[in-house]
Amino acid sequence: MKIIGTFASALLLLAGLCDIAAQTSAGEAKTPSDTTQASASTVGERYLIGFQDVLNVQVHRHPDLNQTVAVGPAGTISLFKIDRPIVAACKTEDEVAAEIRKAYMQNYLRDPLIKVSVAEQRSQSVSIFGAVEKPQTFFIGRRIHLLELLAMAGGPKKEAGTRISIARAPSLTTCAAVQGTTAEAEQLPGELPLMHFKVRDVREGKVMFWMQPGDVVSVSEADQVYVYGNVNRQGAFKYGEPITLTQAIVLAEGMKGAAKKEKVRVIRLKDGSSEPEELVFNLNDIDKRKIRDPYLEPNDIVAVSEDRTRSIILGLANAIKGSVPNVIYRLPMP
Repeated sequence: MKIIGTFASALLLLAGLCDIAAQTSAGEAKTPSDTTQASASTVGERYLIGFQDVLNVQVHRHPDLNQTVAVGPAGTISLFKIDRPIVAACKTEDEVAAEIRKAYMQNYLRDPLIKVSVAEQRSQSVSIFGAVEKPQTFFIGRRIHLLELLAMAGGPKKEAGTRISIARAPSLTTCAAVQGTTAEAEQLPGELPLMHFKVRDVREGKVMFWMQPGDVVSVSEADQVYVYGNVNRQGAFKYGEPITLTQAIVLAEGMKGAAKKEKVRVIRLKDGSSEPEELVFNLNDIDKRKIRDPYLEPNDIVAVSEDRTRSIILGLANAIKGSVPNVIYRLPMP
């Protein structure tokens, strides 16, 4: 599934993405029944019920009221003999049991004993795809870090590139977002933070990045740069050995006659940041050896154009889109 990883890493590394709906076609996603899960309680934490989790509700001495229900989109569950929905999302099992007990005591039972347990954890999921051995979605019940997720996916393939990217979508499946306690909860709709790191730094433990439910991780298929604008062939170009700015333009079959050599931009994402930086070079000075021909970093965007960063991103996306029908992206405005 080489083309999938190429397209995914291409767009994930372009300054921002939003409205991700990622499905892994290279391997079947694990379900809660075949995924190793931690207990509902973690060290120093209690598991908070999330949207789509499946709950087992038992009423002592009233087997007719026992029920297995899924938490709905509104974060509630509906139970027998209770005429109002019970809020379950972002509560512990004991808290939900207490709410159910109060509801039954109002009109139906005198002093019920209620037990609530999470039968299936479907809200806490992270996805990893691209150049890994087992791309898939994992349902998790405890905190894991990026290195552990990489190991769960079998590690990078031999042909994997040097970069790994994480797209973090604001999601109501995370209780912090519901309660408005994180920066993600304060973002405008459609915004999607993007971070990327060197695979080597992650594997050597130099980067300790903790995953959050809803995170989407992409391991690049191979190192590549992107060339956009007034060149004869724009798009993504893979390379093995280090590549310079002028070499990248040669791969793009040279510049068109209307291109301005005095201002060629290199748009680069910094490690651990979602904000790109722009480096400006004068190709005339490089040709005259007044300045050194700069080496590019993986996933740099060479912009031979005066277009804004937004136009460059959209232009590259349009040039590559359609390669992966199972992934839908809408790029935000920078």
